[in-house]
Amino acid sequence: MAVEKKLVVVALGGNAILQPGQRGTFEEQMKNVHVTCEQLVHMVESGKYKVVVTHGNGPQVGNILLQNEVGKDVAAPMPLYVCGAESQGLIGYMIQQTLTNLLAKKGRGDIPVATIVTQVVVDAKDEAFTHPTKPVGPFYSAEEAQRLKTEKGYDVKEDAGRGWRRVVASPDPVEIFEKEAIRQLVAARSIVIASGGGGIPVLRENGQLRGVDAVIDKDLAGERLAVDVGASILVILTDISQVKLHYKTPQEKGLTHITVAEAKTYHAEGHFAKGSMEPKVRAAIRFIESGGERAIITSLDKATDALDGKAGTTITRE
Repeated sequence: MAVEKKLVVVALGGNAILQPGQRGTFEEQMKNVHVTCEQLVHMVESGKYKVVVTHGNGPQVGNILLQNEVGKDVAAPMPLYVCGAESQGLIGYMIQQTLTNLLAKKGRGDIPVATIVTQVVVDAKDEAFTHPTKPVGPFYSAEEAQRLKTEKGYDVKEDAGRGWRRVVASPDPVEIFEKEAIRQLVAARSIVIASGGGGIPVLRENGQLRGVDAVIDKDLAGERLAVDVGASILVILTDISQVKLHYKTPQEKGLTHITVAEAKTYHAEGHFAKGSMEPKVRAAIRFIESGGERAIITSLDKATDALDGKAGTTITRE
């Protein structure tokens, strides 16, 4: 009797698509995506897993915003949430086509691959909307920043002596709106790419959806995706092979397997850097507390080994 495959949500880090120091050409990104997709194909080939993929979009949406700024006198610029949707299509296309080609070479061209442009519901009463903190887009002079604040109502903030930037809210994800569509595609044997860049933030208003300029943390959105589609395993891929205590100090210690209680203790003690490892550990904790079987944090090249318990950091209930 065939063993039922477990559903895994794989959250790709930024280096899976664009490496530090690269300009970000299409060719560079496709080369990186190819390496990434080879790892994803290994998971599929094992016969143990159904796979949903999510990813970051920071450099890509940043470039789209720069293009908006440079071309604003020629073509109408789009809102931030629309730029997020554009980046989902861009990155989804690269992953989708590459996975399709690699699977075909392996004789598995029968496995469909689909990208879902994903809306993520957020709460209009989230405190993040009162205290926007996430910098987006280009740097401005103080005069230009003040003009944007006056004319467009942007929140602006000086950024470490480098100039002024727009800041937006980073609210908690409440619900993956397309979750049922994703579930149906997974049930039909598809590999699904969804919730890229944290998803497109939307508000529910009188039974309708409305886009809102915000940036949802991609790791927390990945956790929400994993819960909403009923995944057993959440794999968060980053640029280091393990979660570490006392990172980059003489006392540095890698963690192989910890309970959610231990993870919460380490988190409360401040071991994990804001904006890098902290949201990953927080997402892993949330996933286990919401009923997930295990969460894994590791590097891209260790992903398959980590699923087999041979690498990375695994977090479980007990």
